[in-house]
Formats: sequence, C-alpha cells, structure tokens
Amino acid sequence: MPNLKDLKNRIESVKNTRKITKAMQMVAAAKLRRAQEAAEQSRPYTERFNAVMGGLAASAGGSESAPKLLIGTGKDNVHLLVIMTAERGLCGGFNSNIAKLGRARAQELQAQGKTVKIFTVGKKGRDSIKRDLGEFFIGHVDLTDVKKVGYDDAQKIASDLLTRFDDEGFDVCTIFYSKFVNVVTQIPTAQQIIPASFEAAEDAGDGTLYDYEPSEEAILADLLPRGVATQIFAALLENGASEQGSRMSAMDNATRNAGDMIDKLTIQYNRSRQAVITNELIEIISGAEAL
Repeated sequence: MPNLKDLKNRIESVKNTRKITKAMQMVAAAKLRRAQEAAEQSRPYTERFNAVMGGLAASAGGSESAPKLLIGTGKDNVHLLVIMTAERGLCGGFNSNIAKLGRARAQELQAQGKTVKIFTVGKKGRDSIKRDLGEFFIGHVDLTDVKKVGYDDAQKIASDLLTRFDDEGFDVCTIFYSKFVNVVTQIPTAQQIIPASFEAAEDAGDGTLYDYEPSEEAILADLLPRGVATQIFAALLENGASEQGSRMSAMDNATRNAGDMIDKLTIQYNRSRQAVITNELIEIISGAEAL
C-alpha cells in the first residue's frame, strides 16, 4: 500500500496533467472554430466545381481525345495510396483511423494481385503504417512548419502526384482523409482523384444544355490538374477540422478522467491518513495504560 507521501505526489502529478489537458482542450476549441469555418466554406466551391467537371466529363468521357487524367491509362495494375494525417498526436483515434483505412485498402489490393505504392502527408500516418508497409513508401510531405494550410500547399502535392502520373508511376490514385461532421464525429474517407471521379455530377444537372468554347476536351485538359489540387486542398481542410475536433474531444475526456482519478486518490489518501492517526492514538493510549 503506498504511503502518504507517494499518494500526495501522485495527486499533485495528476492535477498538473489535468491543467495541461484542459489547456490543450481550450486551444483545440479555438483552433476548431477557424478550421471548421474554412472546411465548410470550401465545400460549396468544391461541390460546384465537381458538378461542372462532371458535366464536362460526361460529354467528353467517350472521346478518343479525352485527357489522360479523365480516362486513365487503360489499366489499374499500380495503385498509389495518399494517406493524409496530422503532424501531431494527442487527438484520439483521428490518425489511427485514417491509417487503418489505408492499411486495409493496401491489403485488399495486394490480395487482388495489384501493385501498391504509398505516399504520406503528415508524419503520424507515416509512423503508423511504416512498420507494416514501409517497403511500399515512395514519398512524403512534411507540413510541420506550416501554420495554416493553403492552396499552395495542396498545389505542391498535386504537382508531385501529376508528375508521377505523367511518368507512368501509377494507374490509380486514391487519397485517404477524415471528413468532418461535428466535434465527436469524423468519418475516415477514401476518394479516388486519378483518374478523375466526380460523384456530384449525378445530381448536378438541371436539364440545361451548354455549348462550350473551346471544346470539352480542351477545357478538361486545363481544369483537371486544378481539380486534383482542389480535391487535395478540400481534404486538407477537412482533416484540419477533424484533427482539432478529435483533439478537443480527447482532451475533454482526459480532463474528466484526471478529475475522477484525483477524487479516488484523495479518498485513498484521506483513509490512509486516518489509519495512520488512529494507529498513533492507539500507541499513545497503550503506552499510557502501561505506565
């Protein structure tokens, strides 16, 4: 049974930990507000962009002159998985859930006889799956020094991926990130970006016919690379909001758990102290009676 000094030191240690987790919760709450606004403000543009691109793709998809980014290489033997996580931990299951989804997809593709390549954004994802799939790593982007993710950051990642695609480094590219819903709900998501896939195109049409100048193929050739960067940027923003939401929830739980532990340790300390005092009184009374 621990003595009074050990219990007192442990109580002080847990109190200090609770101060840290409470401070991290408040910081995450402040950052979440900005990150959530950025993610939500990007959604209308991304959805409308995908709707326009979907309409163009539907018109030009069957053409022999359609861009390679739209129709692909004609095969799907080599898959590039872009796993996008955070640079820091202490955010609950945010990083591990994305890594788990990416790992499961890699194992599924390997079972089908496909070649898998992995490109990571954020060191936590890299560290998480490096033990199992380190041999498949081909690239990494470190955003540790980036205080606020911007479109330029997404464009650099997109340029790297497009260069690899032009060099026939892969046939299909899928990004993995966490879609923000609310503070307690973030959904790990897999989205194919090469060849281009536009889900919003199904319900975007209103029956209006458009005549494009220049041709659909020429417009797509110019817009598809921007589309890749736009999808990556939207994923980074969703990740940013999801990370802060998950961290806020995790630190809130940690603060509550620390409070519960302090209460239990305090009760144990008081009981131990009472037992020590009782023993001392018994010894005094016994000594007095012996005299």
